Order: sequence, then structure tokens, then C-alpha cells
Amino acid sequence: MADASARDTSAGYRLEDQVGYLLRLANQRHALIFQANMLDGLTPTQFSALVRLVELGESSQNRLGRLVSMDVATIKGVVDRLHKKGLVSLAPDQTDRRRTTIRPTEMALEMIAELHAMGSQISEETLEPLDGDERATLLRLLRKII
Repeated sequence: MADASARDTSAGYRLEDQVGYLLRLANQRHALIFQANMLDGLTPTQFSALVRLVELGESSQNRLGRLVSMDVATIKGVVDRLHKKGLVSLAPDQTDRRRTTIRPTEMALEMIAELHAMGSQISEETLEPLDGDERATLLRLLRKII
């Protein structure tokens, strides 16, 4: 291992200034806040899928995955875990038996207002270090790069 004096710093590369590093640290902070505040041990992916499904009323697994930006394997696992928690029901599609229709259960519908409130609180806590203008700017810039 080279000693510190032998390192080439002429390029001016600083890990602390790299977007990926900063996004990862911000995501880790948000994940800890999410985990500390979320109901029933829902993960961020489960939360996103469930909130979107309640908005839709019902969906195929593939469509739901596209709408929450998850690949086929990820959305399948998320739906399976939501089903095990009793938050979604699965049924054969009426028009295409190869497809499964996913619907939120009554339990999910009863808790959606609380989930929305928790999601808002988690966002509020994540953005707490920023003032209103900074929050709006951050959200606008994040939307621009995704």
C-alpha cells in the first residue's frame, strides 16, 4: 500500500465531491428515517408498490412494476411479500389467464391514509436540514436527472 505522500492528487479527485457518493449517503440517511418511521416493516419498494396499487385499484404485475420503476424479478418479490402480509390479493386476469391481477386488500385500503401520512413525515424528516426553496430545488433537480 502506497503511503499518503505518494498518492497522485494532481487530478483533484475528491470522493466527497462525487454525485454517486453523495446520493448514496443521502439515500442511507433516508433509509434509516424510513425504517424508523414506517408501519408494519414495509420496505421502500413495498411502500411504493402498495401506494401506486391503491391509486390504480388493480393492476397486472408487469404494469405495476413499470409504474414504480422496478424490473420483473423485483416487482414479483415485492408483490409476493405484500401478499404474505395480507395487503394485496391475487387473482387470474379475466381476459388473459396467463396474467395475474393484483388488488389492494381491505386491510391495505384501511391503512392507506396512515401510509400517506407516514410517507409525508418521512419526506419531511429527510428534507429537514433544507429550507423551503432548497427543498423545491432539490426535488426539481432530482426529477431532472431521473
